[in-house]
Amino acid sequence: MELPNPTDSLRSRLIQAALDCFLADDYHHVTTRRIAECAGANVSMIRYYFGSKEGLYEEMIRETLSPLLEVLDGPLLASTAGFSEFLGLYYRTMLARPEFPKLILKVLALRHGPGRRFIQQLLERGRSRGARKVADLKAQGAVAPAIDPDILRLAFVSLAMTPMLLKDIFEEQMERPMNAAFLEKLAAFNGHLFAAGLAPAISVEKGEGV
Repeated sequence: MELPNPTDSLRSRLIQAALDCFLADDYHHVTTRRIAECAGANVSMIRYYFGSKEGLYEEMIRETLSPLLEVLDGPLLASTAGFSEFLGLYYRTMLARPEFPKLILKVLALRHGPGRRFIQQLLERGRSRGARKVADLKAQGAVAPAIDPDILRLAFVSLAMTPMLLKDIFEEQMERPMNAAFLEKLAAFNGHLFAAGLAPAISVEKGEGV
């Protein structure tokens, strides 16, 4: 077992150990003792920092997804050109932990899965912030007025999650790795495709040349 870096904070080590353990096994099979051992910590530190295993689980998810949610408060999506960069950020985040999207999907698929309500709250937070961004883009004339924010959101999530959820299958079929370089190209293509679909229709007056 690799020894923890003494320069890392104990809290950060516990979150990293939790991520490793929960990605490797089902929630109910992972014990706080196992997480603490992986982090090189005493199990009491989990209670001190997070209150419980579920509290640690939720904080692990929050810290993994926070960079993506924080973008919705910044200038990145002030124009449709930012969709490529946001997709690139998502792909890079998930490439570091390719099992994470499957973990989220598994939690949401369970009617009473651990952290399910918490994940739904994070998704609703992203939905409300995303809707504000769409409203701003419509006001700028950068997005067609008839665009439904919920349809836009579902389409965007599909472009983001599907490559990572089916990464192993796609790599086998293509006989090539979906590495960082490949995903950057995919982000640029999907972002351009997405932005083009949102653009307002350009009316051409009768009699003008094509």
